Amino acid sequence: MLDEDDLAPADRELIDMLREGRITAPFGADETGYSLQYVRDRLGRMVEHGNAKKVYDGLYELVEDPRRGDENET
Repeated sequence: MLDEDDLAPADRELIDMLREGRITAPFGADETGYSLQYVRDRLGRMVEHGNAKKVYDGLYELVEDPRRGDENET
């Protein structure tokens, strides 16, 4: 698992989106302004570390939010 110190600014934005529901890389890129390839790389890294999972081709959902504190409460 990634921890809070491992997160890039893009990761934080993508995690916020994933907390609201499943996303695709193109949607994440459109919403954040990061390139599609960069968003794919960040989502892939989250999958590798077990924080997100790929539920279908190109569709991701959050498994565990690595951030600490109240923002982690659901």
